[in-house]
Amino acid sequence: MKDDCLFCKIAKGDIPSATIYEDRYFRVFLDVNPASKGHCLIVPREHFDNIYDLDGETAGRLFALATGVARALRKALSCDGLNLVQNNGKVAGQTVNHFHLHLIPRYEGDQLGLLWKAKHLKEEEMEELRKKIKNAI
Repeated sequence: MKDDCLFCKIAKGDIPSATIYEDRYFRVFLDVNPASKGHCLIVPREHFDNIYDLDGETAGRLFALATGVARALRKALSCDGLNLVQNNGKVAGQTVNHFHLHLIPRYEGDQLGLLWKAKHLKEEEMEELRKKIKNAI
């Protein structure tokens, strides 16, 4: 826990939240500035700045929980789809430096924009990227 971290304070219960689920590892609560009805966040109770700091065990628990929350959102809200969004670093849109996963229910005609313009790479560029990333794993 970090004393100056907003999500640590929420996870600890020092700041109230519209909590929909909690256990010893995570707190799940409705986003105060939602993109859509039912938009919620999964926040680890332990502080991790971003995905680069997240350990595999916590990540596994997180995505197991995310599947259950996603099913609950579909059942409770009859949403037509769902986006999982996770930002790392300011350039990627991260505004709170505590790892968190957004679950954003989607509804037909909601006009939310999460699409990007696809880039086209040459076969050689693709192969160079593949090798670099594979070697880094």
